[in-house]
Amino acid sequence: MNDIDQAKQELREKVWRRLIDGGGAPADSYGKIPGFYGAEAAAEQLAGQDFWQRATTVKANPDWAQLAVRVRALKDGKRVYMAVPRMASLQPFYLLDPESLPVPPEEAAEKKGAAQVARRLGVESMEPIDVVVCGSVAVNRSGARIGKGAGYSDLEVALLIEAGLVTDRTVIVAPVHALQVVEDDIPETEHDFSVDYIVTPDEVIPCAGRRRPRGLVWADLTPEKIAAIPVLAQRKTAQ
Repeated sequence: MNDIDQAKQELREKVWRRLIDGGGAPADSYGKIPGFYGAEAAAEQLAGQDFWQRATTVKANPDWAQLAVRVRALKDGKRVYMAVPRMASLQPFYLLDPESLPVPPEEAAEKKGAAQVARRLGVESMEPIDVVVCGSVAVNRSGARIGKGAGYSDLEVALLIEAGLVTDRTVIVAPVHALQVVEDDIPETEHDFSVDYIVTPDEVIPCAGRRRPRGLVWADLTPEKIAAIPVLAQRKTAQ
């Protein structure tokens, strides 16, 4: 583990402990994108923003922490692209279309529900994305963030940038508990992206330090990681 990865892991450990000990999330949140208490209130805060109300298409992680936002998006009539867990498909995104859901939004937006009722799509079949909702363990007020360390959010956003689906017009948000908002510097590498807004149950914090990669950074991907993600393995073979 290099120095940057070590610093990120130490910050994750600190935030998981602070969040759980402070009553901000269940005890089993350690090691995960935390399913924080107040996620529904954070979704309501997000729904009140002009950029959300203008949006027609939202991309979200499949984590439990973002369930309330996925449900709210569907109830607000927005199409939701939800990442297939671990990107374990050549078509790594689900499409949840509120106009054609056979089950209630609360069911469709769950991992199991999406797997049963949603279509799987590759990036070539997707529409431009207005809002990206990313799961985070910690985020600071400049917009730097860290996830749980698996790197899937970075890869998903990089794929969507390369496809021209996430652009400068796309707003990236991190719904989190207030205890996940840190004052620490968060080291960033070439493949990291920052968020434009932090959304907590009590406030929306604009972030000025926008950072986005140009696309996939192959040099940061191990052969094992590439082999484990079908869409990456396919692209590597085609190079």
